[in-house]
Amino acid sequence: MITTDDVAASLIELTAAVAKEGQSEAVSIPIVTEDKKVAQAELVIGVGNDVLSAPLDWHEEEPDFSHAAAELEKHRLFPRPHLRAVEPVSDSDDELLDYDFDRPTEA
Repeated sequence: MITTDDVAASLIELTAAVAKEGQSEAVSIPIVTEDKKVAQAELVIGVGNDVLSAPLDWHEEEPDFSHAAAELEKHRLFPRPHLRAVEPVSDSDDELLDYDFDRPTEA
């Protein structure tokens, strides 16, 4: 199957993530057929379903399948970067808040 680099990369990452969870999933990706037409390929990814991506010498205009890569990346198991809490950088002009949240306010 021939698809774009971004779809192939997203598919590989998602396949590994689904397999890591011991699951399999059905996905659909856009491909370019032998006669240079756009079509859809239905795949089962995850445990027991190997996916291979290899470069291809392509001399035609590359189709824009970015929407498909974005859809794969929305999958619930797609790897996400870990967020970490950081202290905000304090500006010398910042005013410290000195408020007693336990004290009732006057209306």
